[in-house]
This record gives sequence, structure tokens and C-alpha cells, in this order.
Amino acid sequence: MNYDPRFAAVCGDARLPSRIDLQHAAKGPNKQVSAFAGEWDATGLRKLLESELAGDQIIVVSNRQPFTHEKVEGEVTLIQPASGLVTALEPVVRACSGTWIAHGSGNRDRDFVDAADRCSYPAPGGIYTLRRIWLNSEEQRGYCDGFSNSGLWPLCHGVHVRPVFDEADWQQYRAINARFADAVVKEARGPSPVVLVQDYHLALVPALVRAQLPHATIVSFWHIPWPHAEQMGMCPWLPELLNGLLGSDIVGFQTPQHSHNFANLARHSGMDVSTGDLPEVSQSGRITQVRYYPISIAWPTAVETAALPSVASCRRDAQMRWSIPANGKLIIGVDRFDYTKGIIERLHAFEHLLDVQPQWRGLVRFVQIAAPTRTGLQEYTDFQNQVFAEVARINARFAANCDAPIVLLDVHHDRNALDVLYRAADVCLVTSLRDGMNLVCKEFVAAREDGHGVLVLSQFAGAVNELQSALVVNPYHTLQVADALQEALCMPAAEQQRRMRALRYTVKSANVFRWAASLLLDASALRAPAPHRTLRKFHGPHWPDRASAGRLEDSRMASA
Repeated sequence: MNYDPRFAAVCGDARLPSRIDLQHAAKGPNKQVSAFAGEWDATGLRKLLESELAGDQIIVVSNRQPFTHEKVEGEVTLIQPASGLVTALEPVVRACSGTWIAHGSGNRDRDFVDAADRCSYPAPGGIYTLRRIWLNSEEQRGYCDGFSNSGLWPLCHGVHVRPVFDEADWQQYRAINARFADAVVKEARGPSPVVLVQDYHLALVPALVRAQLPHATIVSFWHIPWPHAEQMGMCPWLPELLNGLLGSDIVGFQTPQHSHNFANLARHSGMDVSTGDLPEVSQSGRITQVRYYPISIAWPTAVETAALPSVASCRRDAQMRWSIPANGKLIIGVDRFDYTKGIIERLHAFEHLLDVQPQWRGLVRFVQIAAPTRTGLQEYTDFQNQVFAEVARINARFAANCDAPIVLLDVHHDRNALDVLYRAADVCLVTSLRDGMNLVCKEFVAAREDGHGVLVLSQFAGAVNELQSALVVNPYHTLQVADALQEALCMPAAEQQRRMRALRYTVKSANVFRWAASLLLDASALRAPAPHRTLRKFHGPHWPDRASAGRLEDSRMASA
């Protein structure tokens, strides 16, 4: 990450970034050398916001809401959806005490809003307002299940599921985007809020908000991959999507490749695009910066970690629950039940491991959590049926003389339950066929303060750019993934600790609050200067690579 003196000046905290070398300060963005004594937290982010965006309203806009009110077995409860977007953004909007606009999808959501469809949510670290948007079943089918999830989702992930583009779905998408944009305007307390538009469901919102609030600072973040121009050209309404996003002051992506793909598309579309690592698109006299901000998680506090069961306790519980011998091993996968996550491919790799390494039969359990999602779409129903069939087939092959080696749990697990599973596991298997980021791998790393456990990570997940101390694999290569599982299961403790130190250093340093800080600092640099601000453009993160992260963490361990 580039050094910005506002970090230290605003926060004045040893846990926040401090400069160690400004020798190359004049050579442009992402050329400076910086290191960090610890992690960002909500307090540091709030201090930064008070200084750089003092009095400015922050509005987050997304399709998925941070929590739903659901009636389950006669009782209404708050449920947090299984979503990387929610995992990343909920701590941020709390720290900002902002407003979150989202689709009210819970079966009791209407019972807990006021006349303006708002509810306040008190949570540790702050209170924020949730403004709910209502969709009927036809609107949901067209806007979300249709254009967003049957069209854009498979198009951007490119995992051999044919995208479907329907004119009626597109019209619903346009109408619902307009409804979200109108809600932003109504929630704005002044002419220039900071509006953070999230993901592919709302690509038209930036331009629609710009038309009504021309002085707003609008940042769009596209959480899923943005593929190359030829692939995106399959979308019949690509010009409208592109123009919608270019209503933003900043369009952010997960990786440098995604941001360059977007800039290249704009260039191929005849727009004026600057060259270099940090492109800018000029259209009708307006400039849109194209940046990348790899999203992350909130690093657990000492209090949160202390409240968790010990690693030894988690392992004992897992051994009892799934009949794992004392000398046995536990492999886990944690995903939504989605065809992009590579669940079928990892099942085949695990099957191959048991074929070629028969000593693991009866000693290894593979527990796959697959939270149900998009159950109204036929592609997802077919995929789920295929997974169940493969699990049954593999278990039938190897369960003759031992317990079934694969446990498939197709239910939602909350974060506490996942942390227990992460702490019990010997291996976490993340084999996405394509992923914008994937936060499961970062959650696993954060849960392992014991320094043990091995992460096997797809080369097609955005997180691989940061987490190269994992065992990196091609998820389509069955033998390679099986070999990585064998290496992980046999990895000596010292090697596990060496890799996990580097992984934990990176995730702890590059946590969600630093992601938010870099994004919001870039936004603040575009706003009219206030007397108390010392603005200098912040050009986005440059995260530690495998070698530097390991060296820095090793030196920290040695000095301790």
C-alpha cells in the first residue's frame, strides 16, 4: 500500500501504517516502500473518516442486505446472509454510522421498518440505518434471478454455464436500478453524499444518481470478476452497463487484471483512456478513475479470539462428531452452493487422493459446507443434484469398511460455527473455478492463531494475488489438487507455521478496514477541500507479497 501521511497524522496510533522508506516518493503510485506495525480497526477508520470526511454522509447501496428479519419455528430472529459482500461491508458501515440501502428479502422485514422503510441496527462498534427496498416476485425474477444471476453472473465468471439475456429481464433490471437510485436521492441529507454502490446488480445506479445529485462522490465496487472485452461483448446491453458505471468518480475492482480489463473495454468502446497502472476514463468532460482494492475481512480482536473454544477443543469435537480417529485428518470446504466454487472438481480430487493414497481411507474426513443459494434457478437446482449424486457415489465406493469419507452439510452456518470448523481443520480447500476474491480463505487464516493448518487455494481466486504462501492449484487439474492435498496432509508443523505466519501477516495488515480506508481516502481526495483537510491523492493498496510478508513477519517474531 502506498504511504499516505494522513494515515499516521489522523490516527496517531502505532497499530496504523508508519513510513519506513520514502526514498522513491517521486516515482509515482505503488512505488514507495511501507510496512505496518499492525492492523487497522474500526476506531482507526472512524478517526480517519472524522478527519477526511467530517460531516459527510456515507450511503452504501447493495442488492443484499446485511441482515434479515426471519420467522423461524414461530420466532422472529436476525439472520446475517452467507455473503462475502456482507462479511466485508457490515463492519465498515458500522464504523461509518452510515445508511445502507438494500432489498428487503426477509419474510418479516416489513414488520421492523418505520413509515419510510427504515430501521436502525445497533451493533458493537456503532449504529447504522438500513433502508429497505421492496420487490414483488416478478421484479425479483427479472432483475435478480434473471438479468443479474442468469446473465451477468455466468458471463463474468466464465465457468461454462451459458448466460441468458432476456429483454424482459433487462427491463426489470433497469426499473429496479432506478428505484435504488431514487432511494439514494431520498436518503441524501445534502447535495454531495459519498455513495458506495456495490456489485453487478446495480451497474446503472451511478449514472442515475449522478443525474440527480451531480455533486455526489460516487464510488462503484464490482465484487465479481470483470472479464476481457470480447467476453463482456456477449451482453446485448453492454453500452448501457458501461455508461452506468462511468457515472462513478471511481470504479473499483478486486484485482489489477479486472481493472485493466474494464479500462480496455472502455478503450475499445472509443473512449479516451489514459495509459499506465492507474487508468482514467474520460467521457463527456467527466473523469472516472479505474482502481483495484482487494477486499478483506475484519481481523478478529483479542476478545473475540479468546471467546472461541480452543483449537484442541474444536478438534476433539470434530473427531467425535464425524468419527475421525485420533491420528486422522479433517479437510473442509466452505462455500455457497454455487457452480463457480469448484465443488464437483474438489470432490473428484479427493476421490483421486483416496485412490492413489489408500492409507488415508478411514483416516480422513472431507466436510463440505454448501449454504443454499438461488434455489429458484434451474442451473442451481441441477448443480446441487449433481453434487449430491457425486457425494453418494464416492461415499459408496469407500464406505464399505469405514465411515463415509465425505460429509455434505447443505445448511447455513453462522460465523461462530464456521470459526469452530476452521480451527478444527487440518486443510481448508478453496478451489473456485473463478472468484472475484473469496473471503473463506481469509477467514480460515484469521481463525488459526495456533499457526497450524494448510490452505489449498485456486489460482483463479482473486485472493491468490495476496495469499501465495498457500498451496496454489489449478482447480481443473484433478491430479494436481490431489497432490496438493497429499502435501498438505503430510506437511511438517514447522512448514505449516512458516506459511501460516506469512498468510496471517498479510490478512491482518490488509483487513477490511484498510480496504475501506484506501477506498474512502481516494474518494475524499476528489471532494472540495475543507480547511482542516490536507488532501493528497491516495492511489490504492499495494499488499505485501509472499516473500516480503514472510520476511516482515519473521523479523517481528524474532524481535518479540
